[in-house]
Amino acid sequence: MSKRVLLSSFIAIAAFGVGSLSASGQGQSAPALVITAYNGGKPIPYTVPKTPWGEPDLQGVWSSDDTSGIPRERPKEFGNNLYLSDEAFAARVKQVDAGVKRGENDIGSFRNDFARRAFRQTSLIVDPPDGSMPAFTPTAEKRRASRDRGTFGDGPFNTTEDFTLYDRCITRGIVGSVLRVVYGNGNRIVQAPGMVAFSYEMIHDTRIIYTDGRPHLNQGLKQYLGDSRGRWEGDELVVVTTNLTDKTSIGGNGNGLRHSDKMVITERFKRVAPDVVQYQFTVDDPVTYARPFTMSMPLTPLDGGVLLPYDCHEGNYGLPNALSAERAEDKAIEEDRKNGIVRARRAIQVPVPNRPAPPAEEN
Repeated sequence: MSKRVLLSSFIAIAAFGVGSLSASGQGQSAPALVITAYNGGKPIPYTVPKTPWGEPDLQGVWSSDDTSGIPRERPKEFGNNLYLSDEAFAARVKQVDAGVKRGENDIGSFRNDFARRAFRQTSLIVDPPDGSMPAFTPTAEKRRASRDRGTFGDGPFNTTEDFTLYDRCITRGIVGSVLRVVYGNGNRIVQAPGMVAFSYEMIHDTRIIYTDGRPHLNQGLKQYLGDSRGRWEGDELVVVTTNLTDKTSIGGNGNGLRHSDKMVITERFKRVAPDVVQYQFTVDDPVTYARPFTMSMPLTPLDGGVLLPYDCHEGNYGLPNALSAERAEDKAIEEDRKNGIVRARRAIQVPVPNRPAPPAEEN
């Protein structure tokens, strides 16, 4: 039994395709699907199952857990090589196997989900070919602020706007909700005629992707997860999302320098094996990035097969506690100043004469 099952009650199949898809109407294009699950080898014949109404069946509960160990950006020593050598791949397999042993046998108070199979990818980024993140534009750099990291940064924390939407239990954004983090990487796909529902385990967002040909919403209406429209290209679901806000970021849990509300995301989903959905997204935001970039990754069955409840909501104790702690730090800094001590905020505390010890925390 996996650690995930214990705590909750908690595949090796690249070739670049030819052609491109208009991603944004901004003159840019999204690369064809890069099936990294093939590990650089030949495609494995597979007949994609169909729904009762005849569309490719992507349904299931999938996870990015098996991308553990694959960095977002490619280390320079790999150059344009998207796949590990046999020797390096063998080392990754050993690392994953050790993680499985540790994950299944360690019992602790914190839930850590882990990979069960290894893939050869050297980076999640498949375009640019060297696996590097494009540079931020000068306009984007002007938007940089401490709020981009929320409670992972140093503040200041004066209002709710100084936190990320992840801190506030609102959303991690489209990209931040799929990229692997330490836990909560489940994704559930449910289909019906003319639509696909995509649910995320952490922050429990659900996107409705219409595939019935309806147009996008008016550009004046912005949403945290944007407005998604999909179409089927053979066995592949292609989704273009517009109407995004400038409140989320491209990074795990949605942390980092925020993108603009002009961003367009083009996603590609294809079931390439009974236990693998290849997932790819292209980010096109010329206001924020010097060029578009694309990440591709295999999604594999989630341990336990069920999204776990994520009881997080705006208005819980997280933000009030963080704000009250900031006000307590304001007072402490002022007291230190009066005593001739000048220090940085949240510096490591040392005993200060005449300052009473803080009261013990209540459980």
